[in-house]
Amino acid sequence: MIARRDKAQSEGKQVVPDSYLGVSKERVKRVLLAIDQANDNKIDVIFSLLCDEQSWYPKAAKQGLRFCDGASVAHIGTHVGILQRGRNIKLDREGRDYWLKPFWEIGAIEKVYLDSNGEFRPGHPVAKSANSAYRLAPDFFAILKATDDEWQSLADIWMSEDVKRERLALQATQAQETSDQVETPHSRLIRLSHEVYAARFLKDYEVIYVDDGDGDRISEAERAKLDSAGLELTIEDSMPDVLLLNRETDHLWVIEAVTSDGEVDIHKKQSLESFARRNGKSGVGFTTTYLTWKKAASRQSALKNLANGTYLWIREDPSRNLLIQQ
Repeated sequence: MIARRDKAQSEGKQVVPDSYLGVSKERVKRVLLAIDQANDNKIDVIFSLLCDEQSWYPKAAKQGLRFCDGASVAHIGTHVGILQRGRNIKLDREGRDYWLKPFWEIGAIEKVYLDSNGEFRPGHPVAKSANSAYRLAPDFFAILKATDDEWQSLADIWMSEDVKRERLALQATQAQETSDQVETPHSRLIRLSHEVYAARFLKDYEVIYVDDGDGDRISEAERAKLDSAGLELTIEDSMPDVLLLNRETDHLWVIEAVTSDGEVDIHKKQSLESFARRNGKSGVGFTTTYLTWKKAASRQSALKNLANGTYLWIREDPSRNLLIQQ
């Protein structure tokens, strides 16, 4: 991959084949036009997920898996921007909601997770994990692979509302099975932050949003809750791990659960204060949480990045809510 990437960069041209798995980019374009999802980014993204070359995850490659079995946002962005387009920049990761999300919303793309055995399992059970990946759904691949006189009728059936609901329900069930078996330290700390910390120190606040996933950043249920609270989160906003609201005072509270990074620093504080003002709220408070004092000390002894006027909570010392004053 590195050699081909370098070649693409030096020559400024596509170095991928005209087709993968017997499917050309022209066929991808025709199918996406038929389902009203065609633009240059989307066409190239779907084409990348047909790539039958060795997986870019070393652990998966050792198991004989391919790029099309599961590719991360970074992998897809590199394949599109560098290999397909011959540029020196991959597709912008922040555009994921525009060139990936529409496909998982209709079930054309499945979310998968690379487990410790080097196998891909359904869903994204670990928030913001490098092992979160995507692949084409088998029934959508069947449309791309079908003969010229079959694919259109298959696409029409696939897009019917009844079939779509059944497809999405099945994918959701499979993803939940994986999620039920996996709870990372970050997921655990997020859960404890609202089940233990907020229950003790923010009794008048209601949980509005929890960012404990790597797929659809705002679920339909959470979107409805945000709407009822008069809040709009956009992809430009700093996404908090937990967002709470006191409906009596119209005051927000943000919790950031840190196992690797992501404290409430001055930049995040200012960004979410701007979010609160834009949404007409009376203000916003902040708490950074850690699982242990050891973890907090290892981060803060070097960084000292907790914003002034925010709070600190340690799971192993749950009775104290510490105000940061500098």
